[in-house]
Amino acid sequence: MLNQEVVKLLNEQINKEFYSAYLYMDMANYYADQSLNGFENWFFIQMQEERDHALLFRQYLLNNSESVILTVISAPDKKYQNYRDPLVLALEHEVFVTTSINTIYETAYKNKDFRTMQFLDWFIEEQGEEEKNADDNIKKFDLFAGDPKGLYLLDNELKARVYAAPSLVL
Repeated sequence: MLNQEVVKLLNEQINKEFYSAYLYMDMANYYADQSLNGFENWFFIQMQEERDHALLFRQYLLNNSESVILTVISAPDKKYQNYRDPLVLALEHEVFVTTSINTIYETAYKNKDFRTMQFLDWFIEEQGEEEKNADDNIKKFDLFAGDPKGLYLLDNELKARVYAAPSLVL
């Protein structure tokens, strides 16, 4: 049986992951409106990953005979002034998600909930990748996007990203 404080945080994380999916869909929509289809693709795939993360947390709770409690997911309210803004916001958001997962891990550790700690190990590694990818996108944008040809090439690079379902085994 899972510690109820951990269960509460896991349920909150499900909603944070679904919000992340909403946020990335909003970013994909912004880039679609700008005809930057590669950027749109990158964020659309990011949306799929975040949705899948929420579903992994859901399944973990269900596998441990715990109820899943969904709450309202707010619509993203960010306005983007330029092509770089969503990239910066994405990195800030990934840091927020990392902090949230670390809090769950810390609470699981405090309560000697080793099963949840083991489950969260995958997410901790995943968040390292998420932060690096978001940071890399900003660096590439800063290097190349000042030139229309560079922006075009970066957009084409981002168009090549392919969705891969998470490999976590529950």
